Amino acid sequence: MARIPYPDPQQLDARAQAILAKLPALNIFRMLGHNSGVLEGITVLGNALLLEGKLDPILREIAIIRTGLLRNSRYEVHQHERIGQQLGMSAELLAAIHEGPQASAFSEVQRQVMRLTEDIARNSRASDLTLKPLAARLSQAELLELLVCVGFYTMISDLLNTLDIEIESPLQTPEVLLPAL
Repeated sequence: MARIPYPDPQQLDARAQAILAKLPALNIFRMLGHNSGVLEGITVLGNALLLEGKLDPILREIAIIRTGLLRNSRYEVHQHERIGQQLGMSAELLAAIHEGPQASAFSEVQRQVMRLTEDIARNSRASDLTLKPLAARLSQAELLELLVCVGFYTMISDLLNTLDIEIESPLQTPEVLLPAL
C-alpha cells in the first residue's frame, strides 16, 4: 500500500486531469496527480527521453533497468522490462541486466552502458574509465541523454520506493506503456 493515498481523480485540478487523460493508467502517474506542475514536468522529461531521444532505445532501457535494479525499485524494473519487451529485447538480454556488466549477452557498447550506469549509481560521478569509452562511441547528444536518463530514473526509482507505489495488477495494466503528451 502506498505511503500516501492516491488522489481522487475527481478532486484533481483541470490541468492534472488533462495530463492524466493522455497517459497510461499507471500508479506512478496517478500519484503524481497530487501536483499538476510536477506531473507535467516529469512527463515532459520522461517523454523526451522515451519518445524523442537520439540514444538507441535498447541502450536506454538497459540503463533504466539497471538503474532500477541498483536502486531496488521493483516498480521501475517491472515497467521498463515491459517496455524492453515491447522494443524486442530478448529474455536473455533482460536477464543479463540483472546479472551485471560481465554477462555474455551484451555487445561491447551495451556492456559500457552497464558499467557507466553502475559507476554513477555507486559514485555519483562517472569516472574517465567508464565515461571515455562511451564518449568515443556515442555522439555528444546521445551521451548527454544517457547521463540524464540515469539521473532521471534514479530520482524516479527513489520516489517510487519512498512512496511504496505498487505495481498495477495484471487487470489494471495498460498494454502500451510508452506515453505521448
